[in-house]
Amino acid sequence: MWWKHNYITFILLLLVTSLTTLYLWFPVDDSNCNIKAVLRPRFGKYDVYATKVVVQPWLGEHHVYGIFEVPDKYKEAPFFVLTVKGAGSNCEKPFGTLQEVDGIFAEPGTHLIRDYIRTRTAFRLILQGMYNELKDPQSWKLTYPRNITPNKTSEF
Repeated sequence: MWWKHNYITFILLLLVTSLTTLYLWFPVDDSNCNIKAVLRPRFGKYDVYATKVVVQPWLGEHHVYGIFEVPDKYKEAPFFVLTVKGAGSNCEKPFGTLQEVDGIFAEPGTHLIRDYIRTRTAFRLILQGMYNELKDPQSWKLTYPRNITPNKTSEF
């Protein structure tokens, strides 16, 4: 009868390992806009690299993010794309602007955006040996559509 107990334990361990692997390696795409449309060359684009990056996923949710200093003229942009080297790109809607984040103050005519990546994505990148790339502000980029008029936002 001892073999039945070990067999069940083995199957449960295999199941948990498989689900964990799927959870870490296959991201959920829950963005509600079209990245290709935002980056469409005919519109042009404006790229902003992170001023500061915080990578502390062991502290839980919302501890892996980049801080970006963005010109105020992009406050009204309908979308932007966050690209992190190794993690891919996510299309998002602006969700607020700040003048101070983590001791960084916005210059006149700019505002700060703090944008996050998923904690599980950060753990995956760390396990792949990309911790230094993840901490590098040049690996984090926000892309704004440059020439979008209000009647063209429906394409997103």
